[in-house]
Amino acid sequence: MVRTLHHHEQKLLKKVDFLSWKQDASLREVKILRRYHIQSRDDYHKYNKLAGSLKAFAHKIANLPSQDPFRARMQANLLSKLYDIGILNSSAKLSDVENKLTVAAFCRRRLAVFMCMSKMAETVSAATKFIEQGHVRVGPDTITDPAFLVNRHMEDFVTWVDTSKLKRTVMEYNDELDDFDLL
Repeated sequence: MVRTLHHHEQKLLKKVDFLSWKQDASLREVKILRRYHIQSRDDYHKYNKLAGSLKAFAHKIANLPSQDPFRARMQANLLSKLYDIGILNSSAKLSDVENKLTVAAFCRRRLAVFMCMSKMAETVSAATKFIEQGHVRVGPDTITDPAFLVNRHMEDFVTWVDTSKLKRTVMEYNDELDDFDLL
């Protein structure tokens, strides 16, 4: 036994759609969060805002006259910085910033994903565990944050911590173990 709805209640119900929720639009977000093992939605939103602001900046540069020296200088600066970060390749154009710059491009530069790509770990979740447990260093610094972004200059300096048992296991497997180095 349900009472009939009043006129204002019926009008309110016309405005609400119970079949499609706002959460359904976040399917891409959930897909990226799972694929790159991002633990905080805030990281995703930061990458999304950063990608959006870079696209807007590239669009503003593209709207400048093509013979303007300021445009050429800003375009070169933007492309070189995005290349140094590792987001774009060396032959990128300004149109690539608007088309190829995505959240996934930033996620691919995370330390856990880089470890997986360089075969230091089998999965991104395993790499995340190694990082959180303190087994990985970049240069002289031990990194415990899996959201650490690795740029092109730091790629060669991602290694195991000297006191890590994982490093010892890898060296034993490769017959490179020297007990004097591990003391």
